[in-house]
Amino acid sequence: MNQHAKLRIGHSACPHDCPSTCALEVELLDGNRIGRVHGAKANSYTAGVICAKVARYADRVHHPDRLLKPLVRAGAKGDGAWKEASWEAALDLVAEKFIAAEEKYGSETVWPYYYAGTMGLVQRDGIDRLRHAKKYSGFFGSICTNLAWTGWMMGAGALRGPDPREMAKSDCVVIWGTNAVVTQVNVMTHAIKARKERGAKIVVIDVYENATMKQADLGLVLRPGTDGALACAVMHVLFREGMADRAYLEKYTDDPKGLEAHLKTRTPEWAAEITGLTVAEIEAFARLVGTTKRTYFRLGYGFARQRNGAVNMHAASCIAAVTGCWQYEGGGAFHSNSGIFKLNQDVLEGTKMRDPSIRYLDHSRIGPVLTGASDALYGGPPVTAMLIQNTNPVNVAPEQRLVTQGFLRQDLFTCVHEQFMTDTAKLADVVLPATMFLEHDDVYKGGGNQHITLGPKLIEPPEGPRTNHFVIEQLAERLGVADRPGFGLTEQQHIDIILGKRGLGSFDSLKEDKWIDLQPDFDTAHFTRGFGHADGKFHFRADWTGQAAPNRPPKSMGLFGPVARLPEFPDHFDLIEVADEAHPFRLTTSPARNFLNSTFSETPVSKAKEGRPELLLHPDDAAALGLADGDRVEVGNTRGEVVLHAKLFEGIKRGVVIAEGIWPNSAHERGEGINVLTGADAPAPYGGAAFHDNKVWLRAAG
Repeated sequence: MNQHAKLRIGHSACPHDCPSTCALEVELLDGNRIGRVHGAKANSYTAGVICAKVARYADRVHHPDRLLKPLVRAGAKGDGAWKEASWEAALDLVAEKFIAAEEKYGSETVWPYYYAGTMGLVQRDGIDRLRHAKKYSGFFGSICTNLAWTGWMMGAGALRGPDPREMAKSDCVVIWGTNAVVTQVNVMTHAIKARKERGAKIVVIDVYENATMKQADLGLVLRPGTDGALACAVMHVLFREGMADRAYLEKYTDDPKGLEAHLKTRTPEWAAEITGLTVAEIEAFARLVGTTKRTYFRLGYGFARQRNGAVNMHAASCIAAVTGCWQYEGGGAFHSNSGIFKLNQDVLEGTKMRDPSIRYLDHSRIGPVLTGASDALYGGPPVTAMLIQNTNPVNVAPEQRLVTQGFLRQDLFTCVHEQFMTDTAKLADVVLPATMFLEHDDVYKGGGNQHITLGPKLIEPPEGPRTNHFVIEQLAERLGVADRPGFGLTEQQHIDIILGKRGLGSFDSLKEDKWIDLQPDFDTAHFTRGFGHADGKFHFRADWTGQAAPNRPPKSMGLFGPVARLPEFPDHFDLIEVADEAHPFRLTTSPARNFLNSTFSETPVSKAKEGRPELLLHPDDAAALGLADGDRVEVGNTRGEVVLHAKLFEGIKRGVVIAEGIWPNSAHERGEGINVLTGADAPAPYGGAAFHDNKVWLRAAG
């Protein structure tokens, strides 16, 4: 019997913002200590495999720098002087400041701000119950999914797709715009199984030779923001060489003849100029997918994080419709299954208390919001009070200098509920210590798979940290809304309501079963009975203003960006920060293997493995600038400048530079991080954050 089998094992789900949402087996050493974390072998998607950073989660849970006591600022903002407070005193102060702000400016001056530091539904989304009960400013959560989901919905009309486990039954797996080895390891589990058992080819499309591309049979390194051009040229070849499935196109798509005519000029030669790929590479890829019926397109988020990201996603998804590979097991295109779960969170979020007259503010535009930009405030008062849970905007939000400037305002009161002293917590007025996922009850759904998984409390937290749910409930009491619907329930009661409304049992039954598989049947997942649009067709003609999407902005916000310029058919839409004479390089801010957004950057092994903030650049570009490997390099644009260390890397196009990972701002020598360089303008049509779309200049740091 192995050691793992002898240990007491607890079952949970990874809480982090990753499509895999892995089912976990946790070694429980005693009532409040854990050992290693393992993937659940019995879960058919996780299949026993998890990323190394989560496997060593004990490093986070038992980290000596965890926040353990409420802290109140005792000096100037950001100077690091704190005094300890009791929970009662700290919460009293927060409520007092919120009430004072509301009396001066009205309820919309308070902006509860959160995101995906935990993906557990109760601990993440319960903050909206307080928001709606108090008529605080609305939250348009735009930073992650908008561009990708919008583009997907333009074509398929529903946010679902072929069972991700079908990758193992494919003859060709195309991993496009996601570094799966780093960001969702289970994609590789199933793709590699297809290679071993079926001889499947693996194609990887990205902007550099990353860890996933090293696993590929065919790797395509293109310039950032040019994926739409590649997709169009591939479809041009499919039509030109008789590999388009015309019977499928006639039955299942809206305008195949219009698409074919549009693509006549979108030749491989045209796309080679734009993408930096060779004509031979483009044609080889087209012929591979055109002659392999069981081709599975796994479309990630990364290539959509451009100002033309929605167009790129739509274009890439169109290829599967032209080949007709949707018809086959192991074939089709997949981005997310987030549309299959259909959980009713009305009680948890207090949606029946929502006042439609209350303004929304754009999550990604927190910098402009906090610095008073009139177009960001939607005619309402300044934001003068915030409660922040599950996110670290001073580090992760675009236009970091504006964000920092906003947080340093003397008239802004900020309460941050956190696990560590993050860049955002450092600028707060009150910091409250938070539990970690093994220390509270919650339930999770996996966009990259098909499971709802329970994450029950497995260990006791250290003395001090409290759950997000506790903070919301306690503030509701102090703010006079604890008698409103949805308050006064436990986490388990909320989970019972959410599961019960969907007919999925209860907390107790899910604790017994561990997870529920909600994958739709083959015909639903492969759209053989029609796509999600009213006409049942896959749409090559995108309705950029009328199409519903899971994260479409509220009507009161309108549409964003130059919507009128969005192309009717898939195309290369050149609304990106194109390199110019003053900014000859294009920068992307790709994920690091050992970090996840700003999480894990505090753990010793992850820090050691990543080393230091570096800038990947082509050796020929470095030579032209007089830079050697390891040199300090200053990178800048109109938003600011940061210093990193040059890392010469041949697996990248000339004129492209990449900074991997979101390092804490303090890890950079000037105390400012990479998001100084990213823009907070909202891309067309439904907003988002174009983190990988930045023109920059480089020079040796002085």
